[in-house]
Amino acid sequence: MSRRSRSLSSGSERLAKRPRLEYSPLTPEDYKNGVVLAPMVRSGALPTRLFALKHGASLVWGPETVDKALLHTTRTVDPVTGVVSYNGKSKAIFTTHPLEKPYLIFQLGSADPALAVQAAKIVMDDVAGIDLNCGCPKPFSTHAGMGAALLTNPDLLCGILTALRDALPPHIAVSAKIRLLPSQEDTLKLVERVVNTGISCLTVHCRTRNQRMSEPAQIQRLREIVQFVEGMGKGIAVIENGDCQGWEDAKRVREVTGAHSVMIATAAEANPTCFSPTPLTDLEQTFIPNYIRLCKYLGNHWASTKFCTTQFKGAHVAAQRADLTRVRKVLMHAKGYDDMDEYCKPWNGEEEWREIVQAVEARGGR
Repeated sequence: MSRRSRSLSSGSERLAKRPRLEYSPLTPEDYKNGVVLAPMVRSGALPTRLFALKHGASLVWGPETVDKALLHTTRTVDPVTGVVSYNGKSKAIFTTHPLEKPYLIFQLGSADPALAVQAAKIVMDDVAGIDLNCGCPKPFSTHAGMGAALLTNPDLLCGILTALRDALPPHIAVSAKIRLLPSQEDTLKLVERVVNTGISCLTVHCRTRNQRMSEPAQIQRLREIVQFVEGMGKGIAVIENGDCQGWEDAKRVREVTGAHSVMIATAAEANPTCFSPTPLTDLEQTFIPNYIRLCKYLGNHWASTKFCTTQFKGAHVAAQRADLTRVRKVLMHAKGYDDMDEYCKPWNGEEEWREIVQAVEARGGR
């Protein structure tokens, strides 16, 4: 996010109307009966999370943020938009907005209970819950003992979760996201320990650490895990992650797995409106212009905006191939928002923002 000055100009810039925020702390029940946005590095930017909420996501996970990255950040609030930024030396480490707070789960990357608690306390006033990443198989996470590396170090994994639950106030939910272990027996042993730390929700990515994304998720293994957790009597939610294509497909996944909710990653990266029963299709015409307008209004860094928009892929129902090629070419060569004038004018991102506020407020709180 850009670091806009706190002083307001005398021109058209004015303080944005603050949304009405009425919500209660997250409980295990709030994680159930929904379709939620997965934590996605780079792709899970604030504008994407806001559009996911507008189009029906029950909850949204922020991208994994490593504990140490937060320790020396400075929290700022944009006086025009209300965007909250946790700024490092050269860039924003994490950005959010009070509108999403009741639905926002902050995903933490950590391999140290004390650092995890310290980092969580920094952001806890801006989020509804803290989620520990125990499943990312990428080297940037596992090389430091975080992510999927925790799966083979259950003492540390559970130690971090216990420390978070003990140190954070009761209104901040604590959850974990894991992967399947190669054997079902070992998976159930791990799940039992994780659930007993006092978490409110367990998300299971139905692939093992060594499985590639191109390989089908083993969703058939989840039903036994769900039944096992339910048998423990803790009342916590179990969320399925892996190979769900959208709102309609989530019904199939829940029927197969018995999961309480479904988390969407890849399909949401390609189309953040997939949480709706009627998702948008020809995104170049119906979604991307509005997305870019909102990004500019919120001060989203252009590099983030460009990355996210280049991931969007719809069904191209109405758009002609020549139009699609032109739009993609403009995006590819654009070095900033000014280069998108022809495609995105008028720059009325504030109108899109008001629509998002209305859609979220229409939920009637949580």
